[in-house]
Amino acid sequence: MKKFTWGHGVIVALGSFMILILGIIFFGAKILFPNGNDTSDLVSENYYEDELSYQKVIDAKNNADNLLQKPQFAQLPEGIKITFPKDAVNETSEVKYHLYRTNDETKDKYGSVELNADKSFIIPKSFLEAGNYTLKVKWTLNKKDYQVDYDVVWK
Repeated sequence: MKKFTWGHGVIVALGSFMILILGIIFFGAKILFPNGNDTSDLVSENYYEDELSYQKVIDAKNNADNLLQKPQFAQLPEGIKITFPKDAVNETSEVKYHLYRTNDETKDKYGSVELNADKSFIIPKSFLEAGNYTLKVKWTLNKKDYQVDYDVVWK
């Protein structure tokens, strides 16, 4: 029987290392990267058409940035409350929101709302599921579009 020499040790070490790496690649990836199982949907089915009209979104965000006071966002026990400054909207203003869920398109929420007397609205907690959202609030004032975005972590 042959003796176990340093050359054999190098071969066993390299072989073990190769088996470890291949095991991680083929079997351990689901353990190390569990988020890889999420859906990988496109942000939009009409990506290129949406990209061409994105200048309108940029203009709406710039319009909102130029306001002296922006709508205020608050997470309350009853839901998400958006309060507009008195001069940001009037009776003819159309207000819409889009709760965009980055990891699951089926959990996106849309709505067009009427503001109450103190120029605010609430998205009720029964409408929300735990997770990360981007809240896009859009409105029109004097035929000028505005948009503000908020990152929301609903628990």
